This record gives sequence, structure tokens and C-alpha cells, in this order.
Amino acid sequence: MSAQEQLSFLQPVNEREVRKAVIKELKKYKALRVAVQNKQEQAEKGIDQLFPRLQHSETKNELKARQIERALQYSLDETERKIIEEKYLSPVRVNDINVYLDLGLTKDQYYIKKREAIFQIATALRII
Repeated sequence: MSAQEQLSFLQPVNEREVRKAVIKELKKYKALRVAVQNKQEQAEKGIDQLFPRLQHSETKNELKARQIERALQYSLDETERKIIEEKYLSPVRVNDINVYLDLGLTKDQYYIKKREAIFQIATALRII
């Protein structure tokens, strides 16, 4: 069952809003992943706080990072995961055409898989 078929049982969803919300969280995830690694490194060195903390959202950020990681690992197939990683988690900005050519997909296959991946992530993160 595709992500769209799963959604047909629910109330109508604005696809653009879903895509925008997921992409926003994926972009934050890159920084959250680094923050979690930095915290672990500091703990290993016995350092409590290396930089000034302006917000106390550490637990929430760690939870978000773990849940996004879980969504990427368990809710996507290999092709969907590669699309998301290359398009949104790469340190370099990548065009869609480069991604689908790299993965050996047609333009149509790519956009279908990308859309399904975004909806799977949105479902896993309870955005929809």
C-alpha cells in the first residue's frame, strides 16, 4: 500500500504543507545529529558544557534526532532512503536531476519515490 493510499483513509492533507514540514525537520536533523555527537564527545572528555547554552531544549533535541533517525532507518526502503539522504541530508545542495541520474531512476520513478518517502517520514514522525 503506497503512502497516498494510506492517507486516503484520513482527512485530506495539503501535500505542499506536508512536504514543507518534513523538509524543514530534515534540515534541522542535520544540526541535531551533530549536536548529539558533540554532547557525547564532551561527555567522553568529562566536559559538561563547552559552549554557552541559550536554550534548554537538549532532551527534546536528542529525542527529535533519535526519532528522525528511526523514521529514516525503518520507514523507508533503500531507494527512498538514498533519495532523502542525497537530496536533504547531504552537506552540498543537490538538484533532483542529479539524484535520479545517480540512482539510475527515471524522472517519474524518482518523483514517485521521493513523494512516498516524504509521506512515510511524515507518518512516522506523526506530522500527519
